[in-house]
Amino acid sequence: MNLTGAVAVVTGASRGIGNAIAEELGRGGAKVIVNYAGSQKPAEELAEKINQTGGGGEAVAIQADVGDPNDAQRLMDQTIEHFGRIDILVNNAGTNIDKTLDKLEIEDWQNVIELDLNGCFYTLHAALPHMTEQGGGAVVNMSSFVGEAGNLGQANYSAAKAGLLGFTKTAALELAKSNITVNAVCPGFIETDMTGAIPEEAQEKIIKTIPMGRFGQPEDIAQAVRFCIENEYMTGATLDINGGVYMRT
Repeated sequence: MNLTGAVAVVTGASRGIGNAIAEELGRGGAKVIVNYAGSQKPAEELAEKINQTGGGGEAVAIQADVGDPNDAQRLMDQTIEHFGRIDILVNNAGTNIDKTLDKLEIEDWQNVIELDLNGCFYTLHAALPHMTEQGGGAVVNMSSFVGEAGNLGQANYSAAKAGLLGFTKTAALELAKSNITVNAVCPGFIETDMTGAIPEEAQEKIIKTIPMGRFGQPEDIAQAVRFCIENEYMTGATLDINGGVYMRT
């Protein structure tokens, strides 16, 4: 898919990995919907940055909590109102509530599953009629190496991210006939606000488990997402961008 003029919805795009993805697509000439749930100011600042940066990209910030099916539908409706079509959907919005199983509350489980897994269905469900009518599209679901390997204290998060991998494969099988590609990206430890909140001593221990000896950058993930979008013959695939912290056999 040629990014120039394509309309891309990036959920959870106000900061971190989502921010880098939106900026990368805008730099490639896409019209980007910068979705946010609560961080209005950084989302609007990113949209303005995309509008002012060379490359032909345009951007509009739209508030919506995609863990709510009604909000997810409104996000797609407003995308159509602004740009008239939806070519690309990047399901990046997510949250984590890390607790071991003996401390994990029912609400902690439900909140993470609702946004990290169900939200991806809600957005694709709302975008699918437009992509089908247009004759194609590209969907990228942001999973995690934790969904592949598991991780202490992240039963809810790992379950959601593992579920996304199964969802990605099934969607890819079903939507290939409509010329819609569906792929997943599994980041490792990336330098964001989330990893920045980890105590320095714990960060050092994590880095020792990464063969490349460092955290990745949001731009590393953004480049992988762009590759998934632009490659028209790849679907149902999972890209591991993790510095070697988890290697599948």
